[in-house]
Amino acid sequence: MALTDDSPTPEDQPEAQPGDGATEEAPPAPLLELRDGLPEVVETDAALAEACAALAGATGPVAIDAERASGYRYSNRAYLIQLRREGAGTWLVDPIPLTTLVPLQEALEGTEWILHAATQDLPCLREVGLVPTSLFDTELAGRLLGYPRVGLATLVETVLGQRMRKEHSAADWSTRPLPKPWLEYAALDVEVLVELRDHMAAELEEAGKAEWARQEFDHLLGFEPAVRQEAWRRTSGVHRLRGRRSLGAARALWEARDAIAAERDVTPGRILPDSAIVVAATAMPTDRRSLLATQGFHGRGASRYASTWVDALQRVREMPEADLPARAPRGDGPPHPRTWADREPVADRRFKAARESMLNLAEVHHLPVENLLTPDFLRRLMWTPPATREPAALADAVRAQLASYGARQWQTGLVTGALVGAILGADADPADG
Repeated sequence: MALTDDSPTPEDQPEAQPGDGATEEAPPAPLLELRDGLPEVVETDAALAEACAALAGATGPVAIDAERASGYRYSNRAYLIQLRREGAGTWLVDPIPLTTLVPLQEALEGTEWILHAATQDLPCLREVGLVPTSLFDTELAGRLLGYPRVGLATLVETVLGQRMRKEHSAADWSTRPLPKPWLEYAALDVEVLVELRDHMAAELEEAGKAEWARQEFDHLLGFEPAVRQEAWRRTSGVHRLRGRRSLGAARALWEARDAIAAERDVTPGRILPDSAIVVAATAMPTDRRSLLATQGFHGRGASRYASTWVDALQRVREMPEADLPARAPRGDGPPHPRTWADREPVADRRFKAARESMLNLAEVHHLPVENLLTPDFLRRLMWTPPATREPAALADAVRAQLASYGARQWQTGLVTGALVGAILGADADPADG
């Protein structure tokens, strides 16, 4: 209702007093604390043997986390590994000075690992010889259960009613020695993972999604990070470049920067920011002086590696047109769906009907649509569906095609009927309706 001239303004309203019906803000959840205090960092082979004996003699699953130096280092290596198991307490392992982590792998053999966002940590753990035989991913469990936010701190507060500190999440974990507050933060990341896992496992059972989770967790055991094709195209601002030679310059500068970053184990952006690559690729300076005078060309390595950048640009100037990159990236998948209506109207109808069905199914089962079926799988299937149109044979072929992409059995069981309907329905000419 609009205020009239004589209506009281918000400033004139009396303040709500306790007990007069006002809603009071809920107090914050209690802060999560270490139950057993902060352990010493394991940084010798003798200390590792002690940790392995304790973990091997403990019971139940083991909570595991790893800290990397993302944003500081080129590599994805683990600079700290945290473990907690019932009966063994928490152990903080520094893998850098240790001879080998084989004893730790042996101590954990046959034990379920609990990780949060496992795809982030599995590669760096595998790099030091730590590979699970079974796992439980609390982030993925949260997605399957339909939680709107699945960050560890949010889940711990929502499910367990405790609040976590997150102030050191972007720290440079390659720092030595590691400050005590950082170590406390790291230890807290595994403090209640076991309890969180137990609560979420019970919820999965109750929701009838325990088998879905088992298939997803088994699938994660073979996870390998995707190898990016033409990774240089992800340079921020590269889309603004015009002409293949400018794109070639961006590629050459990116590759030169990447080689330096790998050799020095420094994140590439700390040597030369993406914005500097784009301005240099646009201006195409011919010598060190003009390069360093180019507005926007800056960074720690701008001057130090100036000759490298100039040489890269010179190679591009001399490069035959046929060797320059194309405007659009090469790919083995279907074109973007926004082009389907003009190129393949039937495929466009298939895709739109299938996408609507996936959104409806995801809502019914209370999970994100991308967890119901990987979007790329849907695009590939709708662009090149099986040839048969006999319903039963088509359903079998759809299941087989999705499985070849990597879809799990629980996913194909849920979506096949809807996708068969989308394929058959799209074949009918809309004008015949």
